[in-house]
Amino acid sequence: MTSLRILLADDHTVLRSGLRHMLAAQGSFDVVGEAANGLEAIEKARTLKPDLVLLDLSMPGVGGLDALVRIHAELPWVKVVVLTMHDDPGYVRHALAAGAVGYVLKTAADEELLKAIRVVAEGGTYVYPTLATRYFQAESERPSSEGDGGLSQRETQVLQLLALGYTNQQIAEQLVVGVRTVETYRKRIMDKLNLRTRSELVRYALAHHLIEE
Repeated sequence: MTSLRILLADDHTVLRSGLRHMLAAQGSFDVVGEAANGLEAIEKARTLKPDLVLLDLSMPGVGGLDALVRIHAELPWVKVVVLTMHDDPGYVRHALAAGAVGYVLKTAADEELLKAIRVVAEGGTYVYPTLATRYFQAESERPSSEGDGGLSQRETQVLQLLALGYTNQQIAEQLVVGVRTVETYRKRIMDKLNLRTRSELVRYALAHHLIEE
């Protein structure tokens, strides 16, 4: 059976070392690389093309959420599991909207993380159980106009890329769609959120934690 190739992205060396040893002990996981910040995570994902990335949200420089958006846009087949201290349902929503398929707290037991990796590797989505309950409750009570403005997951992804400075052409290449499709998404986003300029779009993305400042 082929080992699952994993990239570790966290700015804490000790944590990465611990994760590497834990995963190696399973026999079915192969840690192919490590990254200490978001930009390094993007670059190593490009070159190593792992099956899965374990990604922290809080890293220096390019933040984890920005890295997630760019990894998912460039390498949509790579599965990303967020491993973080943030236990707010809002972070879960933004991470899933950005392309993550797993969300686990660093306070979780090793067995919980291993379970998440296996579920995701088999094509599922995994959210840390106690946080999942709060997340789904929050989602059920959240008006569609709050936060994401009623945007679809793809519209949210386009919004994030626009806010990060990507051109329509670059977004089209990242998402493997036509430029006119991106232009349509952009107009729809601006209309839904009642925005007029790119600067307003960037401020919206920052205010709703869709990108990190």
